[in-house]
Amino acid sequence: MLNKSYPYYLANEAIFANEDLEVTDKYTGEVATRVALADEAAIDKAIAAAKTSQEAMRKMAPYERQEILNHCVKRFTERAEEMALALCVEAGKPIKDARGEVTRLIDTFRIAAEESVRMSGEIMNLEVTPRARGYTGMYKRVPIGPCSFISPFNFPLNLAAHKIAPALAVGCPFVLKPASRTPIGALIIGEVLAETNLPKGAFSILPCSRHGADLFTVDDRFKLLSFTGSPDVGWDLKARAGKKPVILELGGNAACIVDDDTDKEAGGLDDAIERIIFGAFYQSGQSCIGVQRILVHESLYAEFKQKFIAKVALLKMGDPKNEDTFVGPMISLSEANRLKGWIDEAVELGGDLLVGGKQDGAMLEATVLENVPAHAQLNTEEAFGPAAILSSFSNFYDALKEVNNSKFGLQAGIFTRDLYKMNKAWDELEVGGVVIGDVPSWRVDNMPYGGVKDSGVGREGIRFAMEDMTEIRLLVIRDKNR
Repeated sequence: MLNKSYPYYLANEAIFANEDLEVTDKYTGEVATRVALADEAAIDKAIAAAKTSQEAMRKMAPYERQEILNHCVKRFTERAEEMALALCVEAGKPIKDARGEVTRLIDTFRIAAEESVRMSGEIMNLEVTPRARGYTGMYKRVPIGPCSFISPFNFPLNLAAHKIAPALAVGCPFVLKPASRTPIGALIIGEVLAETNLPKGAFSILPCSRHGADLFTVDDRFKLLSFTGSPDVGWDLKARAGKKPVILELGGNAACIVDDDTDKEAGGLDDAIERIIFGAFYQSGQSCIGVQRILVHESLYAEFKQKFIAKVALLKMGDPKNEDTFVGPMISLSEANRLKGWIDEAVELGGDLLVGGKQDGAMLEATVLENVPAHAQLNTEEAFGPAAILSSFSNFYDALKEVNNSKFGLQAGIFTRDLYKMNKAWDELEVGGVVIGDVPSWRVDNMPYGGVKDSGVGREGIRFAMEDMTEIRLLVIRDKNR
């Protein structure tokens, strides 16, 4: 299924330097393949190569960049099932979710191909005061330069793509550090990029140990750092990054409100339950916008609770390669132990376990609790696993305040048919995005995606990332005869 070993990519070339990084099958725990691990010298060479390629990348015509991205779309489509199976192994992602991620990878590169020929500036009227008579302004966007990318384990393909694709679209060379637990997807992207005529040094993809990766953060040859991962790590990187801009996509403990009018149309409550089950437990809850806090109006709470628990109890847990598996393993035994500890703590503090809660190695059942105290870690921190909390509310505006009662602010979901309440939620919720009629876990790859508070700074989504990876350059022309 996987190759015996994988190289890293240094300045566009596959380098079989060693086989030092073991990548395990997250369901069996067995070593599935080995990957070349980059050292500090290799990272330094990659940065130097990116800097050298900067001019050639800048001079690529937009249609040439588009051709590169379209080649990727074609090759990813051809290799879709291979990439999905690789995700099953390295990430423990159920096969249906894995295929969905490959589809999003393809979408992300396709959107980037479309946007690559749309980057434009503006002609400005500067004659806004008598002293500016005869002056015309115009600006364009130019590539910011070599970019440092660090991607996480939970979406090894698409979250890497959200950095790589916009960089290619604007002409920025890059060096990517994929998560060491799940490097294969990024290396397959590298294999496809190596088939193109990108300038030498345009890309490097380097799995490496965390202690050896300091150059990704502190090296001034990088002109931008984009990190997706845990808040503690992300904010530390930002503090050490120096003068370069930093984009952070971090964690969350997303909330979803089910208002009292949700059952006013046929199947409304059942639809909300189905969507919230997906949002809370798809890919074992290992999503920063996974539903963690579920607030249901008191008039619907008993019915919602009964139906929700019954459906959660039926979720199939097991081998992610099986077509009917919904909940696979968490990324590691240590992560499963952590979340199991939080569940046990919530119960010890007075919470009620409604369903699930059992652990078998890295496998953790889909778990639902209620009456969890506000100060329990399961309420205040990011669960990043298959656990959710139920609670009821009587006043919609109090529910909005409860959603805001979090150090995170990534996305929120609201099931309501009331236009006024929708606008109130949009105005009041301290999050990067509000999703009406669906869960906060919903994302499409061209929208501005990102958070506030501890959830990060900046926005992804191809066009918005392209703006971050470019700088405005102004031209002013004086007509002395006016």
